[in-house]
Amino acid sequence: MAALDNVKLKEVLADVASGALQLPDFQRDWKWDDDRIRAIIATVTLDYPLGVVMTLQTGGSSRFRARTLTGAQLDEEREPELLLLDGQQRLTSLFQALCLDVPVETADARGKPIERWYYIDIAKAVGPSADRDESIVSVPANKLLRTDFNRTIVLDLSTTDNECAAGLFPLHFVFDSQRVNSWKKAYIKADEDRNWDLWGQFDELVLQQIRTFQVPMIRLAASTSMDAVCAVFERVNTGGVPLNVFELLTATYAGDRDFVSQTGDYYRLPDVWREIKQGLAGKYPVFGRLEQGIEHGLSSSDFLQAVALVRTWERKQAGAGAAVSCKRRDLLELPLADFDRLAPQVAEAFAWVGDFLQQQCIVRSADLPYRTQLVPLAAVRAIAGEATEGLRAEEMITQWYWCGVLGEMYGGSTETRFTRDVEQLLAWIRREGDAPDTVTEAFFISDRLDNLTTRNSAAYKGIYALLIKQGAVDWHFTGAPLNPGRLDEYAVDVRQIFPKSWAQRANGQSRPTNSIVNKTPLSYRAAQDMTGAPGSYLPSLVAASDMRPEWFDDVITTHLIDPDALRSNDYERFYADRSKQLQDLVHAAMGKRTMHRDATGDDRR
Repeated sequence: MAALDNVKLKEVLADVASGALQLPDFQRDWKWDDDRIRAIIATVTLDYPLGVVMTLQTGGSSRFRARTLTGAQLDEEREPELLLLDGQQRLTSLFQALCLDVPVETADARGKPIERWYYIDIAKAVGPSADRDESIVSVPANKLLRTDFNRTIVLDLSTTDNECAAGLFPLHFVFDSQRVNSWKKAYIKADEDRNWDLWGQFDELVLQQIRTFQVPMIRLAASTSMDAVCAVFERVNTGGVPLNVFELLTATYAGDRDFVSQTGDYYRLPDVWREIKQGLAGKYPVFGRLEQGIEHGLSSSDFLQAVALVRTWERKQAGAGAAVSCKRRDLLELPLADFDRLAPQVAEAFAWVGDFLQQQCIVRSADLPYRTQLVPLAAVRAIAGEATEGLRAEEMITQWYWCGVLGEMYGGSTETRFTRDVEQLLAWIRREGDAPDTVTEAFFISDRLDNLTTRNSAAYKGIYALLIKQGAVDWHFTGAPLNPGRLDEYAVDVRQIFPKSWAQRANGQSRPTNSIVNKTPLSYRAAQDMTGAPGSYLPSLVAASDMRPEWFDDVITTHLIDPDALRSNDYERFYADRSKQLQDLVHAAMGKRTMHRDATGDDRR
């Protein structure tokens, strides 16, 4: 599967220049700074170990679109013989610094883009090896080194004579023997008595090391599988940024020769995904805010998982696959033809999911309990189509969804649950099986309400949405119940009912003050009037509403709140009554009774 040998650096860089060695398109851009480039040049001049580079032989089943290393210019496109999996930063740095007649585009210590030529100080280089780092010098693109706020030139290397006088050898043609000899003659001529011996030492101690420097290279066989390539890349890549499946598939699909031969162009997965995501998020903000990036909210990985679930379900029905699955391996084995066929179908399924979430009054990405739960739901819709419509099917799907949210079933590892939910929910809808495990195994313990304090909990977001869904009316905009279209317009958010500081003083800490029980969806305008205890702020809200107090009590009850407990500032009574009503709300959504914890701490229904 793999072979290890040593290759001269000169030969490796020649392969970079010719295009025989290229990058798979999933590799990220080169981005080493000036200090690191100088350090790696010093490493080569000392013949210190550079580290193993890893390549993949081309011509196998794992076909990737390739691109040259930064700086390599080909007269015409060519198929590479090797793809560089690990070593991009090192080889690109050395290629640009040692082989190109243009300055290296790099960055300073602060990340500011700069252009640099690299030289080696001959006198320092023949001294102690510990000083070798100091002998590597970088200068700006104009070869003028300045100080005093760029007013004073302290080093001018703009001519060969100036380079020789300074004793600084230009490294960008170190492998061109003709140019090296020409520069050597000029250098010796500048001071023959001193420079003849100095050059002899420099040639032996430095140039010879560079010319003979060897790079240990692992060559993976062309037969290496996609999964293995991905795993190997992530284990050996020294860049520290993990490779995701989408990037690997981008390179693989772009390298699909059948598609290229049929269309005359390569497949652009990022463009396809961008169009899908923009269409979904543009109509359904719950899928993410585009201004925060294409991967905000619903991600490319989510979409690929849904496609893989549909594909593996089809294969299982046809007897060609063993299981419904969306593991990493399934995504890596997703053929372009199948993705191209299923992507529009899955995109339409996610649009249906967007409509479903609107019906549940979940319309903003920040209010979405579980993004992951949308993956199997979209897959089910893509497979079942119109079978997901109709009152009975909608009731089943809604119950499954709220059991997943309020039972907090998608809080851990999800891939196994994806598989079970797709198969079990499909069978349930088609009356071919019992309720899914997500429904039967979900439960909600009553005292969980006390611990739901932030949006980090799916159940917290779920109860917030259910309060809106069941008809909560805002306390300032009292004309009609809140609805999905008004949430942003009214700046609706979770608002504290009893102020935390007041409740703590009056309550003596016997009841939680920051839980969802003491919160409800209200507009920003209503919240502005809610200062002090409810008994103090309610008259202002009533007056602003132009309603009779008893009518405003009806508005309060739409939030499952006892208005008398609110007016009398009775936090204990308010909390006990609202807890019970929220438990009933959860029970109705899940289709099962809330569980209570007895005095021993055991759960009971």
